[in-house]
Amino acid sequence: MSQTLNAAITVVGIDIGKNSFHIVGHDERGAIVLRQKWSRGQVEARFANMPPCLIGMEACVGAHHLSRKLNSLGHDARLMPAKYVRPYSKGQKNDFRDAEAIAEAVQRPTMKFVATKTADQLDLQALHRVRERLVSQRTGIINQIRAFLLERGIAVRQGQRFLRAELPRILTTPPDVLSPRMVRVIEGLAGDWRQLDERIEGLSHEIEAIARQDAGCERLMSVPGIGPIISSAMVAAIGGGDAFTKGRDFAAWLGLVPRQMSTGDRTILGRISKRGNRYLRVLFVQAAWVVLIKPNIWERHGLKPWIEAAMKRLHRNVLAIALANKLARIAWSVLARGRGFEARKIDEVTTQPA
Repeated sequence: MSQTLNAAITVVGIDIGKNSFHIVGHDERGAIVLRQKWSRGQVEARFANMPPCLIGMEACVGAHHLSRKLNSLGHDARLMPAKYVRPYSKGQKNDFRDAEAIAEAVQRPTMKFVATKTADQLDLQALHRVRERLVSQRTGIINQIRAFLLERGIAVRQGQRFLRAELPRILTTPPDVLSPRMVRVIEGLAGDWRQLDERIEGLSHEIEAIARQDAGCERLMSVPGIGPIISSAMVAAIGGGDAFTKGRDFAAWLGLVPRQMSTGDRTILGRISKRGNRYLRVLFVQAAWVVLIKPNIWERHGLKPWIEAAMKRLHRNVLAIALANKLARIAWSVLARGRGFEARKIDEVTTQPA
């Protein structure tokens, strides 16, 4: 590219691919002055020779790494959710039109951006994703063992610990109840179960060690129901929480707010939206259930009046979601303001220096 063309570019949209990147550049008037396809190896070198400009990308695999590289070169690289870019696409879909839509969307003053994750955040997020996959595989194995036993008329009480305790006795049942072939199958599944338990435990210990050394995680663990897993997952997902202006925005991003279908003067609220971070949402709902089954901690954390009042008007499942929303907002406040949770005032999040 010529120096004249480089100087004319003020905004760039990048459609990220595995091996090739489609680039569309706008000048200060909004006209397209660059429309090229670059290989992955060309991207960094070409942007190093380009004057600082606004660069937009969709938040996808590899986008955070590229964003950090471009920011280090002096550019203003911003990431956007793909669903917010889609309305700016015109005509048939192709890679260049996707890049053009990205360049249009990144200039909008009301656009919501995704904070660029650091390498440490991505490492921690990877640990959580691997752990989540292993837990899902373990659940599948346990369900498969239960299904095989039910086919032979053997029912075990719900819960991992009950199946683990009963399995040795079940495997010694007479051949007319459980055939030798089925015993071997279940023993193999039980071995897979033990291996997954060991891997999950190892990852949990590693995540807990990281959480104990991180100041943000330590502050989050002062919030009721939040331990090393939730605190580290939250830090991995949002860092210091700078992408949100208030706790309500964070709760909405998690999908813990009602789906709104309002029009005119009618306000219509439905079920929770479930439109954000599914993993964190599940963790916060689990944290809410942990708090609800321990009434003895309500008073200590200043939640007793709120929970008791909510229990009179809400179903228990709805109450759990409402409490998860409240805990998420408290957690964001604790993380973003750099202070530990303190429950001196009822129905109000108060903080004190950590």
